[in-house]
Amino acid sequence: MSHDRTSAGFKDRTRVADARERLLTHASRHGRTERIPLVEADGRAVAGPLTAPNPVPGYDRAAMDGYAVRAADTFGASGRSPAVLFAGEDEVGPEEAVRVHTGSELPAGADAVVMVEETEDLGREVEVFDAVAEGENVGPTGEDVAQGHTLYEPPHRLRPSDLGLLKSVGLADVEVFERPRVSVVPTGEELVQADPDPGEVIETNGLTVSRLAERWGADATYREIVTDDEDALAAAIERDLDHDVVVTTGGSSVGERDLVPEVVADLGEVLVHGVALKPGHPVALGVAEGTPVLMLPGYPVACIVNAVQFLRPVLKEIGGLPADPHPTRRATLTRKLSSEPGTRTFARVRLAEGKDGLAAEPTRASGSGVLSSVALADGWAVVPESREGIDAGETIDVELWEVDE
Repeated sequence: MSHDRTSAGFKDRTRVADARERLLTHASRHGRTERIPLVEADGRAVAGPLTAPNPVPGYDRAAMDGYAVRAADTFGASGRSPAVLFAGEDEVGPEEAVRVHTGSELPAGADAVVMVEETEDLGREVEVFDAVAEGENVGPTGEDVAQGHTLYEPPHRLRPSDLGLLKSVGLADVEVFERPRVSVVPTGEELVQADPDPGEVIETNGLTVSRLAERWGADATYREIVTDDEDALAAAIERDLDHDVVVTTGGSSVGERDLVPEVVADLGEVLVHGVALKPGHPVALGVAEGTPVLMLPGYPVACIVNAVQFLRPVLKEIGGLPADPHPTRRATLTRKLSSEPGTRTFARVRLAEGKDGLAAEPTRASGSGVLSSVALADGWAVVPESREGIDAGETIDVELWEVDE
């Protein structure tokens, strides 16, 4: 498919939701699984139903400190007329009581526990001042988890508490989806990794995006910088089409050095070029040999915004993870946010405790090339396409886009 970068322009920009949907139609779950130890499974997506091979607890247990008894032997017991039972040691026979502690296995023969404060130890005998019913103060086998119970199903993402539960039922390892493999290719003849001369820029986008991809559940390969040359760009992208996703940073607009969309069009298809979001409308989304290719803008903030909007959901889909939104915090906007009608705007904000709750203060620096405005922000407020800004004093959702997942 040809793609003329000089005439493409951005007069007709695709809405964010539509662009994401087009991309996701080319992002199918990779289906690769692996069995890994529980200690390594935090954050991984389960590949199939996980059921409990053993019950928890695996035995009837005392739910209170006290004495294990036969409930029938306490019938009619009261403060004025206690039941007097013989002090046993292991099993509970007729008119016997055995000392137990919370969580200990219920002795054979017992069917209830009398709380210790309702008893008096007389040495060889125990006075019981309260009648108990069968099963009272007893945690039965499988009370927490029944044997064979389904604990988790895809697309559940395992959390530390989940790992503890899985270990408690006797599992030592678990089948999970492999992490999606992502190649991140920074492009631009002006980029260097360190010690820039005048006119050169230190590469940051590839580093940032690759680390974000890792945080979103992928294994990311951070490639060397590729200059603005069609053959070099094509070779770099073709090399990594065996990955689940290829991401380029820079060169996605319509200038003379913005060659990446044209290169991807020659290798496959450009699905979208130009999206109605700010900052970052010069993003391009494509596919080559069945592999999604995300062409992110070179301005750092625009690059990050687009990575969150498009790379994150693609990785979730391919890796079998739930497509959950970023955590948000409700906050009161301290200054008006302006936006362009028909464009989804992402405004960087800092959060602080105000007199009436959490306050969101828009950062003063708002340019798409001001990386510090993101690094020093706590999240961003999203102004939807249907609105022309948000007034000061309005309560808004702030997306905490850089939280650990």
